[in-house]
Formats: sequence, structure tokens, C-alpha cells
Amino acid sequence: MIRDTQGFEVFIGKLRDFVRTRLVPNEARVAAADEVPVDVVSDMAANGLFGYSIPEAYGGAGMTTEELVLAAMELSQCSVAFRARVGTNTGIGSEALVAEGSEAQKRRYLPDMASGKLTGCFALTEPEAGSDATALRTTAVRDGDHYVLNGTKCFITNAPIAGLFTVMARTAPDNPGASGVSAFLVERETPGLSTGKPYSKMGQAGSPVSEVHFDNCRVPAANLIGGEEGKGFRTAMKVLNKQRIHLAALCIGPAIRMLDDAIAHTASRKQFGQPVGAFQLVQALIADCQTEIHAARALVLETARKRDEGKDVTMEASICKYFASEMCGRVADRCVQMLGGYGFISDNSIERFYRDVRLFRLYEGTSQIHQINIAKRTFSAAGHDLTA
Repeated sequence: MIRDTQGFEVFIGKLRDFVRTRLVPNEARVAAADEVPVDVVSDMAANGLFGYSIPEAYGGAGMTTEELVLAAMELSQCSVAFRARVGTNTGIGSEALVAEGSEAQKRRYLPDMASGKLTGCFALTEPEAGSDATALRTTAVRDGDHYVLNGTKCFITNAPIAGLFTVMARTAPDNPGASGVSAFLVERETPGLSTGKPYSKMGQAGSPVSEVHFDNCRVPAANLIGGEEGKGFRTAMKVLNKQRIHLAALCIGPAIRMLDDAIAHTASRKQFGQPVGAFQLVQALIADCQTEIHAARALVLETARKRDEGKDVTMEASICKYFASEMCGRVADRCVQMLGGYGFISDNSIERFYRDVRLFRLYEGTSQIHQINIAKRTFSAAGHDLTA
């Protein structure tokens, strides 16, 4: 749902211009420094990029799902680090708070997240709890007006620079299932919270990711999201359904950019006396890329609109994330192929994206987990319970 069609078109035009004139020219700078420079972050904040999905009452844009994915498709047509810098605030770093937070919690944190003053992150994954999120071992034990957290999280995007952590921890040690998990808001300065050294990664330079450690970390009971134990996993699933649609859109932007760059190269690069793009086998690669990009875009927009209508899109969210992330990987591979030797040269935009987008098929549920989810829900919709 787009609330103001004319106004949104103006917004998208400004965002497109900002991406091309401010962010794209800084891609090499980000890759070299392995961080998004402070001046660029300030410009991103000034343009409202941190508050897309945060309600207007707390300083954000209050975007609908359809508006969010359309904005994501534009923003992600530059180095992945830029959208990752704002992505936790516009996605998993704020969504649990928006969905289940108390009014006091929202007023305390959301305005600073919308302005970019405060960076959030979502601490769910653990060394023994990745695809099986309910297996997490981080504990939260009630002690008077506080909870004491102990445990370790891993692969947490923006953890090294985050000021607020949404943490999933087990409050019912005798309950190994989802209902024993609760969600907490933990501030960076809280004693007992520490973050590890940022990982050295295959790609996505400029997007810091690290472990998060809790060592007798005392968190006020008022920071329990939803004010009730055992709601954490349900909150996480609410967050992840929307985020999977959002991430699917974020897979489409890089694919568009890679295809644009490949078209520019094959139209100017000559072999055998003619542009490389004149060869039919190269044209077939372009056609496959264009077709899959359009298919992913249509799928994501349809699902976003259904979510805005209040429909259950749990399976469709998995389908979006699975198809769009795999599509982006195929486009990256074809575009490297179209550039030939140039596609293997470091700092070439397509070479960088080739490494950056590989992660899309791993986080927010691996492709294999989504295949299982989609298949199980398909059987269930047909009236077959395979767990019986």
C-alpha cells in the first residue's frame, strides 16, 4: 500500500539521486577503510534513511511494507555496506520494539533510532543456535527488579557499533522450546555486555559483524519486551517475517545494479569487431538476468501488498527470501561471466557485489531452511501433517 502516490514518487526520485550522487561515488572509499565514513553516515541520517519503518509518532517515516520494499530496491543499488549501516534500524534492530515494545520503551529508544543517533542490532544467533533458533542457550534469570543475562551470540550485524541490542534469551530453563524464550532491550553501556572483534569476512566490507557476550549482565526488568516472559520467540518470528520480505527487496537492488554495469560493459567492449553484447549467448545471459529480476520484484511487491492488507504471508515471506537471494547469486555469476577477465579484477563493482551478495543466501534463514519451511507449509495447506 502506498499512502500518497505522488509524494512517494518524489521521495523515490530524491533517494535515487542520493544513491547515485552521494553513495556510489564513495563505494571504493568504504571498501578501502572497511567502514562507512562519519560524514556519509551524517548525510544518510539527514536524508531520513534510518527511520523508514519506525512510526511517524516516534520520528520515523512509518512506511508501509510496500513503501519499504520499494525504497529498499533503490537504496540497495549501491555497496551493501550503506544499506547495512541503516538496515538494522529500518529492520530487525527496531521491529521487535515497534511490534511488542511498551510505550515507555518506544519513547525512550525509537526517536534516537529514527534519527540515526542510536544504532540497533538483533542478537538471536548463537554458536549452537542458528537455523534452529529455539536451541539458544543464553539465559536470563530474574533477580529482583533485574534479569541477569549470560551467554554468547554470534554473527550479529552492526554489533560493534550498536548502542542498543535486542536480545533473545531463555527465561525458562526447563522449557527447551520457543515458549521459554524472552526478548530484552540491552544498552551498550550495561556492565557485563561486550562485543568481540569484528569478523574478517568474504565480502560486505564496511558492515561490521561480531560476537556479543553477556557475563552476569544485569538488565532492568522494565526492558523485557512485551512485559511478559515467553513472548520472545513469537516476537522474533514477527520481526523475521517482515524482515524476510525486506531482505528479498534488498537482494533485487544489487541485481539491478550488476545488470546495469554488465550492460554498459558489453555494449562498449568489442571482440571480433563488434560489441560483446551483440553475441547471442551474451544476450541470453542478459535476458535470464532481466527475467529473474522482474520475477523477484513482482513476487516481493505482491507479498508486501498482502502483508499490508493484514494477510498471513509466512510462507510467501519464505518464498520471497529464498527466490530473491538465489536469484541475486545467479545474476552475480552471470555478470562476472559477461565481463570476462575484468569481472575477476578486485574493486570492479561486479566483483565486489559477487562477494557481497553471497551472504544473502545464508542469513535470515538459509535457502535450505526456507525450502523446508515452504514444503512443510505446502503439505499443511493441503491437509497433510507430516509430523504425525
